[in-house]
Amino acid sequence: MKYRYRIYIVFVLMMLAVLAVLRFTVGGTVEQKRDMVSYNDRLYRVYDDYLAGLPVSEIEQKHGCKLLVNGTTDAPELNELYAGYALVMDFTPNGETVGKIGWNDVSGVFETQQVKLRRMLYILWGLLFAAGLLFLFLTDHFLLKPTRELREYAGEIAKGNFDVPLPIRKHNPFGSLTEAFDIMREELRASKEREAEAEKAKKELVAELAHDIKTPVATIQATCEVMELKAKRGTADAADIVEKVQTITAKTETIRQLMDNVFQTTLEELDRVEVTPREENTALIEEYFRNLKNYGTVILENAIPSCLVYMDKLRMEQVIDNVVGNSHKYAGTDIHVRFDEVMMKSKEADDVAFVRIRIADEGPGVSEEELPLLMQKYYRGSAAKGKTGFGLGLYLVRSYMEKQGGGAEVYNDGGFVVELYLKKV
Repeated sequence: MKYRYRIYIVFVLMMLAVLAVLRFTVGGTVEQKRDMVSYNDRLYRVYDDYLAGLPVSEIEQKHGCKLLVNGTTDAPELNELYAGYALVMDFTPNGETVGKIGWNDVSGVFETQQVKLRRMLYILWGLLFAAGLLFLFLTDHFLLKPTRELREYAGEIAKGNFDVPLPIRKHNPFGSLTEAFDIMREELRASKEREAEAEKAKKELVAELAHDIKTPVATIQATCEVMELKAKRGTADAADIVEKVQTITAKTETIRQLMDNVFQTTLEELDRVEVTPREENTALIEEYFRNLKNYGTVILENAIPSCLVYMDKLRMEQVIDNVVGNSHKYAGTDIHVRFDEVMMKSKEADDVAFVRIRIADEGPGVSEEELPLLMQKYYRGSAAKGKTGFGLGLYLVRSYMEKQGGGAEVYNDGGFVVELYLKKV
């Protein structure tokens, strides 16, 4: 809006400047040739009347001249004649100069020509001014205004406001473009509505699955309570225990399947998982490893350096569980864990202290071609054939470690090795 007004103001100022130039330059002397033969004839007729004794005033009125005689050659009237570009001649009726005679009959012609020229130029200026304003108006209405509307419309779309219609002018150069933009708006709005419906359906599905999980959990809880009660009374026999364990195992499988369904519905939101690193003691990490009793033998080869690191306790526990669980699943060997401190480059500085956690198994490792792909989302190596999983374990390991200010690396060294880095405080 301000830009448009500036254009109008600049145009008006330019036209006013042109008008001022015309005003002060137009109006000079218009060159006009006089017929001297005619003036000589008129002069001799004046001589005749003057010698005949006709009064000066009658001669002036009769011949349309100004006659200055009897020592009045320096009178103000003579100066006025010269100033008015009159034809002034010596008045010599008897062969002797007795005064001056002047004809100022062309001054009116000059003035008339000047007025006509000025009028013509002013009319031309007015036409140009009106044409310029009309051009600016048409340019603004048919070009600039649609551009502004498209810009404002794009801003509303960027804000997520898809209910603002865009005026479509079919006879406008931007008509087809605005129509395409409006179609895009409708498609985006429909897409947004479909996305909202899908999100709602997903939440409802998760809620239903969570409700379904309660049933097997309640069964497991009741079975455990019965087993505990019979154990205390000494009435439990081997067959009864086996039956109860089979019930628990079946319900556990049901829960696993339901959890897989929940996991499938939330795959797209993995990157939005919140990671909040805080200053924590490294003793927690050693405790995480010691609590891993379901993954075979985990050997801690040395004590972790006692210090503070930046980590999210929950996410770090998930990282360790993923790495050790993968090694147990695919290698099935003892798992060796070693801790040390290293200095490495980071985004903030060249030398930053990290605690390095080296987790290695004794399996065959991974092919060199697959190593760069292991931490990609949904990638599953050749060793994963016939085993359950989604190809997200190592992807989440790297994602969580980087969000904690550290990192993760994988390589082969007598087995598959995963190195985790936690930034020291």
